Parts: sequence; C-alpha cells; structure tokens
Amino acid sequence: MNNREYFLKRWDGEQRAFSEVLRAVPNDQLSYTPHERSTKAGDLAWQIALEQRLLIDLLDKQKMVWESLPRPESIDGIVAAYDEATNTLRDKLKHFDDSKWELPAKFMFGEHVAGESTVQDFAWGFLFDLVHHRGQLTAYLRPMGAKVPSIYGPSGDSGAGS
Repeated sequence: MNNREYFLKRWDGEQRAFSEVLRAVPNDQLSYTPHERSTKAGDLAWQIALEQRLLIDLLDKQKMVWESLPRPESIDGIVAAYDEATNTLRDKLKHFDDSKWELPAKFMFGEHVAGESTVQDFAWGFLFDLVHHRGQLTAYLRPMGAKVPSIYGPSGDSGAGS
C-alpha cells in the first residue's frame, strides 16, 4: 500500500464520524459558542464541508484558494454540502494518479500564498485539521443539548459501554 492508498484508507475511515457529528448538531444551536472567542458551532460544521471542497481543488488543480463562502442557514444545508463534497472527493481519491501525489501545490488566501508544499502533504495536513475541528465540534454537542456519537469507540451517549 503506497502513501496515497493509505491516505484514502484513513480519510475514508474518518467519514462516518464526520457525518454523524455533523448530523448531531441541533439546527437551533448553529450560533452556539462556549466562549466569545470560540468559533460558532455552525461555522465549525461549515468549515468541515469547505475543507472537503478544498481537497477537491487540491487534487484537480494542485492549488487551493480559501473563500469564506456564506454558510447555509440550516444544518441540513451544511450536511448536504458536506455529503456532496465528500462523495466527489472519494471518487477523485480512488482514481487519482499516484504520480500527481507528490506534485507541488499551493494554499492561497485570495492572492496571498499561505503555504507551498506537495499534494500529499496538504492532503494529510487537511485531514488532521478536519479531525481537529470535528473534535472541537464534538465538545460543543453536550452543552448544546445533543448527544455525542461514537467516534473511535463508544461515547458516553452512544449507549454501548456507557
């Protein structure tokens, strides 16, 4: 198994947990934040969907441009955008040419180059960032009145082992 195949295996293995955490966010709590300097729950959920879209651009263009697109007004809209991006990304990852995995790539904020690396380094970095933001969002669930789904094993809310 090469690096790209291993990435696909690890990335794909995380998608169930992403989906369940996003779907656990109460629609009436998108503005919830545990602290004034913390990101709102809806914005964290939206960032997860947007980062999946960025990974599509990474594979297609070896260039990602961060755009602060308006967040959908409902968790259903966020989940739909996440699902669409995830399905597209899954297909692209399965058929991605190994020779492109080590091509140089750029991460941009508008016209500003925020980082330069390889496709594989950015892909792994974004996977880790996605897991980080999922963890943030998971920590918001109970205070918002929601249940924490199982991620790597049973949670205190998932029933098994609680």
